[in-house]
Amino acid sequence: MNRDSRSTPLSDAGRSWYHLRMRKHRLLLASLAVSSALCGGPGSFSQAIPASSAALNQVPFVGCASDGQVGLHAAPAGKSKAVAISAASAQRLAYYKAQYGLGVLAPRGWHCFSTYGSNGSSLFISPDAIDSKALFSDDWKGFSGQAIQISYSSGGTSGRFEVAKVIARVFPAYKQFAQNVIAEGIEPASDFPIGPYPHDKLTYRAQNVVEFETPANTAGLGTDSRLLPIASPIDGVAIITGADTDLIQLSARVSEKDRDLIPFIVKQVESDAQAEAQ
Repeated sequence: MNRDSRSTPLSDAGRSWYHLRMRKHRLLLASLAVSSALCGGPGSFSQAIPASSAALNQVPFVGCASDGQVGLHAAPAGKSKAVAISAASAQRLAYYKAQYGLGVLAPRGWHCFSTYGSNGSSLFISPDAIDSKALFSDDWKGFSGQAIQISYSSGGTSGRFEVAKVIARVFPAYKQFAQNVIAEGIEPASDFPIGPYPHDKLTYRAQNVVEFETPANTAGLGTDSRLLPIASPIDGVAIITGADTDLIQLSARVSEKDRDLIPFIVKQVESDAQAEAQ
């Protein structure tokens, strides 16, 4: 998912286009919210995310540095975030966010770094220090331990290939998008297998929102990321959003003692996607 590679610095025109693209993404999310509210259809976030009765508690904000198509960005500053979570769980979490893309809850004290390009963005969080150069290296295979990745893939740019692959797997309502990408002939049809991974456990919250668990030592949606298959499961959620058919995907692997935090991490991604769409 979003195995970004840093390209040659853009011209002023290219830089302007990239920032326009990121603004457009926010507008597309807003348009989705309006459409869902009017239609009340199965793809609406209101149906996908049940209201929570948990009390709001604050978790600290952690800014994450990023690198990509228009160069380095320092870690942004931010305020603590109120989340619907118990006070005890809030003490174990922080909210990590880079310049572009959604933020994500993860255990406190972890390291983070983000990559971005015209195809989208990915934010990585790990208890181990992250070598930013490795993220752009063809020799680095991926995270072989605990890690969390949240990615945004743009359906209107080269990110459409990642979007189409996930659609082919788990979003039959959007199969025409995948068929159109396959018909371009840029990547072979064999790169877009139809149907879920055999061992993934899927829970649909709407036709455009699916939560998943990829079991230990198996390939699945969880390993459609920079997380390698090891002897621990990967949990997450995939969301199709926007007029360009964009994809938001979370893949999270934590220690056994932190597995109770996974539902909060997943629901916060869904909640943030909903909030950004309003």
